[in-house]
Order: sequence, then structure tokens, then C-alpha cells
Amino acid sequence: MDLLRLSKVAKKEEKAELVLKNCQIVNVFDRSIEHNDIAIEDGYIVGIGNYNGKREIDIKNQFVAPGLIDGHVHIESSMLTPSEFSKIIMPKGTTTVIADPHEIANVIGIEGIKYMVESSKKTPLDVNIMIPSCVPATVFESNGAIISSKEIKKLKTTEGILGLGEVMDYVSVINGEEGMIKKLKTMKDFIIDGHAPNVTNEELNAYLISGIKTDHECTTVLEMQEKLKRGMYIHLREGSATRNVEALSKGVTKDNSHRLMFCTDDKHPEDIRKEGHINFNINKAIENKVDPLIAIQMATINTATCYNLKQQGAIAPGYFADLIVFKTLDKIEPNLVFKNGVLVAKDNVHLFETTKYVNSDVLKTVKFNFKDINLDLKLKSNKVKVIKLIEQNVITKQVIKEVEIENGIYVNNEEDDILKIAVIERHHYTKNIGLGLLTGYGLKNGAIGMSIAHDSHNLIVVGDNDEDMIEVIKELKRIEGGIVVASKGKVIDYLQLEIAGLMTNQDIEVVESKLKNLNQAARKLGVKKEVDDPFLSLAFMSLPVIPDLKLTDKGLFDVTKFELVEIEAD
Repeated sequence: MDLLRLSKVAKKEEKAELVLKNCQIVNVFDRSIEHNDIAIEDGYIVGIGNYNGKREIDIKNQFVAPGLIDGHVHIESSMLTPSEFSKIIMPKGTTTVIADPHEIANVIGIEGIKYMVESSKKTPLDVNIMIPSCVPATVFESNGAIISSKEIKKLKTTEGILGLGEVMDYVSVINGEEGMIKKLKTMKDFIIDGHAPNVTNEELNAYLISGIKTDHECTTVLEMQEKLKRGMYIHLREGSATRNVEALSKGVTKDNSHRLMFCTDDKHPEDIRKEGHINFNINKAIENKVDPLIAIQMATINTATCYNLKQQGAIAPGYFADLIVFKTLDKIEPNLVFKNGVLVAKDNVHLFETTKYVNSDVLKTVKFNFKDINLDLKLKSNKVKVIKLIEQNVITKQVIKEVEIENGIYVNNEEDDILKIAVIERHHYTKNIGLGLLTGYGLKNGAIGMSIAHDSHNLIVVGDNDEDMIEVIKELKRIEGGIVVASKGKVIDYLQLEIAGLMTNQDIEVVESKLKNLNQAARKLGVKKEVDDPFLSLAFMSLPVIPDLKLTDKGLFDVTKFELVEIEAD
């Protein structure tokens, strides 16, 4: 930064490189609208007032707000590399993200984090990387790597690293488990993200003593209010499978809004294209009676303040010229997006090119022997525990059902809304296969499977018959990871995710087309409309840190008891 030159431009002694004329500027410091020009030099905002520039753009009294910030996202969940991901979110107004790469880290560890850091350099999007804190997420599943406090210490000074990612193993934090405490101490001078669904009262106090500052798992206003009172920053999340903005908006006030932010967490490209990204969170909040200026604060300066992004999140001298232009405060749909003073998107189309990046460390990660696959679910009783999906959420319930058994093995009944679900270890040839039952998904005459299964990312397959489930597993092995839909013994379609079984270097248009076809195929096979996203919803059925009942490669897991349990009901 040439401060002398920037100062001359600010004082009008020299013309600015670029001036946006006739702007209705959204001031996120005092929630006001200011009619003025914005002078930009060398990527920075240098002045607000009446300026002339070497190049001028007449904004014609449209609104100009700071670039939007996603406070917590797993880029891998888009199935796109960071460079391709940027092409779809930047036209929606998101110019900065706080990314937690714990998906790829759980597959290939430090090499996965390094890949995300290097890949993020190939895009104009600001990608701030959080070191994953829970690799593995718990000891009750098999993942591909371990990241201890030693690895975290080596990584924390790496360029692009911002802090410690969501601490999902809240039980270990609350109980003072030694390994977790070492990680937290290692990152005590950095921002530490939380993940504490339904953690309240004394347990919340114990969780916060560790220095954790944020949470994105609130589902009720009551939970949000308690965590705000205890000093947390809260993300209002709106992803593909988990949608909390509507419910939590009812608790947003002028007094507490300065501690509130937005995030997407996990959102598929088709949903981003159709709905939007962080601008969709804002619009959803506005629909639910949140003041538009408060909502914009939540998406900009609040997140920048929380994560110590000193020159982002506002329109003021010395801040980066990350700006969005839109016509109305009622619904924010950016028609111009600037990043560091450069126009990067116009009318929902990106205007920049990126470089694809891949290395051998992130390929060929699906490791199991097909001959070891046996999907027989052996039961001692016909009264069993079943995982029940909850609409628009990744939280599940445990329900007790009576099922059919032949020779001690579960048999699917076409009249029941019950499916077999399998989680197959794919990192170390352990032969582990967890088997369980799922209700509320709605699949008939087919199977769906993926190498995306939060957070250890073993194979997860669901179906109403073993033949199609086996066909899915076989195809996942052949393509080295991805998403597969099969019916009547044949693969209907698939999306290859060659990078750690999570992402692909294919163009975004290819990914969107494939996902659209796969989604349609899933719906034709009866996946219920109440299941917002057939694939993301399925991916969370193996996550043993979100209540109530989940399935890992080691078996059925009761999150409330935090232990593996028998499938037979007492």
C-alpha cells in the first residue's frame, strides 16, 4: 500500500483510478444510507464524497453495500474446487469466506488442507482457512487421517490460515479430554469456531471456558439467546439441508444483532444458482421482518469484526473495495460485484478466469476390497431402533419399529417406509461395515450412494434392496468416489468426485448438470419432497456429533449417550 499516493487521491490532489458515481451507500457502522461517490485506488476505498476518476461508473442511485462474507463454509460440500466455487458465489455478492476444510482433512489430513490453501490462491475470492479441530471427529468412526496439536502447531503460521475450525467434539471439550485441550491451547491466540448443538447451562459454561467464540448450530431462538448472553457470536445458517434463518430471525433485535452473522455451512451449486448464497440468507431474514440494514450488517461488518478481518466488511477509507451493487433493499440481487476494485461479476455472471489445480496427494482415495462387502443385517429381535429424518435439518430422532426377519436377517417390507443404510470404511481396508435402518427418506426400487459422509467420509449407501446397493458400491469403487444412483440392477447416473472422493476439477456447468440429473433420478425413485437435498441429507446420517441417532462404519451411534449401541431395542 502506497499511503502517500492514496492520501493524495483521498485529498483530490490526484484523480482516483475508479470512481463509482451516484451511489446510495449502505453504512454498516450506523445503519444509514448516504448518497455519495466512492473513490477507489489500488484496490482500496480512499474516499467517500464528490470525486472525479480516471474511470467512472454511474451507479444511477442504486444501493452499494460491502461485499458479503460467509462466516462458515465447507467448500468441499459444493463438490467444487475453490476456484470453481468462486465462479458461482461471487456473482451472488460473496467476496470472502471463512472455510473449514475438515471434509478433505478427514480423508487425507494435512495434505488436504495444503491442497485447499494452494487451490484457493487460484481465485479472486478471499478464502480464509480454519485448521480442522476434529480429525477424526470422534473415536467412534474410522477416518483417513489424524490431526493432533502437533500438526496444528506446524500449520497455524501458514499463509492463509485464520484460526481453528469448528470444535465438534464438544463432549471432549466439556470433559477436559487432554488431546482436545492441547489443540485449544495451541490456538488460544486465534479465533476458534464452535459447534455445540443443544449445549446449555453448566455444560455451555464449560465449553466456552476453552476460548471458543462462535456457534452455527442453533435451531431455536431460546438456544440462540442463551449463547449470545454467554458471549458467543452466532451464525444464522441457511444451507441445502439445514435451514435455520427463518426460525432464528424471530430472535434478531437491534440490541443483539451486533453478535449475529450468516453462514451457509454446506450448500450445493444448484441451490446457490437457484436461491443465492449469503444474499439468500439476508433476503430470508428480511422476509422474516429483520431490518434490511441489520441483515446487511450481519453479512458484512459483524463477520469481519468477529474474525478480525480488519479491512473488510464496510465501505470506508482504508477498507478493501469489495462492493456489491443492487437495486432495492427489499431483495438483494447484486448486478455488479467488485473485488479489490475490480469488477468480477455482472448480472449474475462471473467475469474472471481461474486456474485448475490438482496433485497426486488428493487422488485415488477410495480403498476397500469389493469381496469384503456383505450387507446382511443380522438381528436378534424384530423390534429395532431406526434413524428418523427430520424435515429441513440434520438432527435425527430415534424411533422404535417392528420389522420382518428371515433366518435372523432383516428383510425389507415394501409397505414400510424403512430403508437399509450402510456405512463402509474406505480409507484403510478395515472391512468395517456399519448397518442400520432409516425412515423418512422415501426411496423405492433403488439405491443411492456416495463417498461423501460427514465427517469421516466413508461410503454411505441407502436402498430398499441389496442388489441395487451392491451396484452402487461397485460403481463408487470404479469411479474413485462420487455420487451414484442405481435401480433394477443398473446405474442410472453418477457424478465422479476424483479429488478425495469429495470434489471434482470438472467445470461447474458439468457438475450442475450431473447433480440436476441425479436429483431428478432420486425424486423419481421416491425420495420425499420434504428431504430438501437427497444427497446432503444422506451425507449427514453418519455424523456422530449431531443428535440423536446416526450410523458410522463401526455401527449405530447414540449421540445423546455418546456411545455405540445395539440396533435391537430394549
